[in-house]
Amino acid sequence: MAQTLPTTEEALTSQVELDDSGLGPGGAGPGESGPGGPGGSGGYLGGVPQRTYLTGLTMGLAAILMFFMAFVSAFIVRKGLSNDWRAFPLPSILYVNTLILLASSFTIQAARRRLARADAAGFRHWWFMTTALGLLFLAGQWTAWRQLAREGVYLATNPSSSFFYVLTAAHGLHLLGGIVALVAIAFWNWKRARITRATAAEMAAVYWHFLDGLWIFLFLLLKLGQ
Repeated sequence: MAQTLPTTEEALTSQVELDDSGLGPGGAGPGESGPGGPGGSGGYLGGVPQRTYLTGLTMGLAAILMFFMAFVSAFIVRKGLSNDWRAFPLPSILYVNTLILLASSFTIQAARRRLARADAAGFRHWWFMTTALGLLFLAGQWTAWRQLAREGVYLATNPSSSFFYVLTAAHGLHLLGGIVALVAIAFWNWKRARITRATAAEMAAVYWHFLDGLWIFLFLLLKLGQ
C-alpha cells in the first residue's frame, strides 16, 4: 500500500510541536526557561549531552588530585627522612580563610537553587557573593605570605616553609581559575553558547566544592606537619 507523504503544512506543524516540547534545538532543559529567559540558557547543546561535560570535568579533577597527591607524598617523605625540618607557627588568618571558603560552598549552592527556580536576580546575588568570598580567600592567603615574610620565613628558608608556599600557591592558582570561571558564567552570552548556564553552573559548583575540600585537607596536613 503506498504511503502518503506529509504536506509542507503538516511538516511545519510537527516541527513547531517538537520545539514547544523542549526537545528541539530551541527547547530549554530542566531549570532553564528557554532562550533569553531568566534561567539563562538559550543555547543549543549541539548534540553534546550534559554527562559529557561532567565526565571531562571529573577527569580534570582526577588529574589535579594526582598533582597534589604527588606533593603530599613528597611532603610526608621529606619530613620523615630529614633532620633539617623546622616547624613554624601557621598564620592565624588561615583559620579565617578556611571559614571563608566553607561559606563560599554554601553561597554557590544557594546560587544554583535560585537558578533552578528561574530566579535570575537571586542567582546573580549569590553567585557574585561566591566570587567575592573567593577573592577574599586569595587576599587572606597573600596576607599570610606577607606575615611569614615579615617573620623571616621565606620559600627557601626551610623544607617546611618551601612546602607551605608551594602547596598554598598551587591551590590558590587553581582557585583563581575557578573565580575566572565564575565571572565568565555570570557575564557569558548564553543565547549563543553550546552549553546551558545550568550545566556550566553545576560544573563550576563541583569544581568549587572540590577545591574547598582540597584546601581543608591541605590545611590539616600543614597543621599536623608542624
